[in-house]
Amino acid sequence: MLTDNFGLSHLWGQSDLVIKLVALLLVTMSVASWYLIAVRAARQLRARRFDNAVEGFWNAPNLDDGLSQLSRTAAGSPFEALARQGAAAAEHLRRHTHSETLGGKLDADEFVTRALRKSIALSTAQLESGLTVLASIGSTAPFVGLFGTVWGIYHALIGISTSGAATLDKVAGPVGEALIMTAFGLFVAIPAVLAYNTFTRANRLELSELDAFAHDLHAWFTTGTRLASAPAGDAPRGAAPSSPLNLRSAGAA
Repeated sequence: MLTDNFGLSHLWGQSDLVIKLVALLLVTMSVASWYLIAVRAARQLRARRFDNAVEGFWNAPNLDDGLSQLSRTAAGSPFEALARQGAAAAEHLRRHTHSETLGGKLDADEFVTRALRKSIALSTAQLESGLTVLASIGSTAPFVGLFGTVWGIYHALIGISTSGAATLDKVAGPVGEALIMTAFGLFVAIPAVLAYNTFTRANRLELSELDAFAHDLHAWFTTGTRLASAPAGDAPRGAAPSSPLNLRSAGAA
């Protein structure tokens, strides 16, 4: 039967160097994609433990206990890094209040804002690590597979024309075999695109929570009081809440 003579093994055996390089490239892209998906998924599972970490921090009796609480419940998280960066900035400001240096002449509001903004920028870079690779694989893999298909069909037609046997059964096998490369490209691209969209949404939600935590920390370090949450009905419908600090201006939007 025709199907017994054509398949992946036959395609690999009769393909030239270009097809083999395309196939190896798609395999490499698939391995890289699934590696990043596994790493990012494991990170998202760990991030679920951070849900109650912020409230645990605010329920602590003092700053040291709050930082210790974050270290226990959200060790290595952007929330812990943000709180420690803000605490370090506030402590530095307290020690150098009367310093004559340029850094010592900054007011408390600006100094703490810069420290929190820096921490958010670093956390944003860490959260987005690997997403560019996933996006690139998702957008280019179908075209890499299509190139393999076009090249395979070209050589199949050249072989058919050389042999002089242009019947349907002689054409369908090699052409259908070449189409495997397009299917392989889609197999590589679809998981990468779905994972990219999923992780991008998760990062956006986490950065929103981090931004809210940064505003609360800024209010506490500069005024000694946590920023109170306004009732949902107080804001005009369709209006976005004002954010005078713009703490995420240095990070991703």
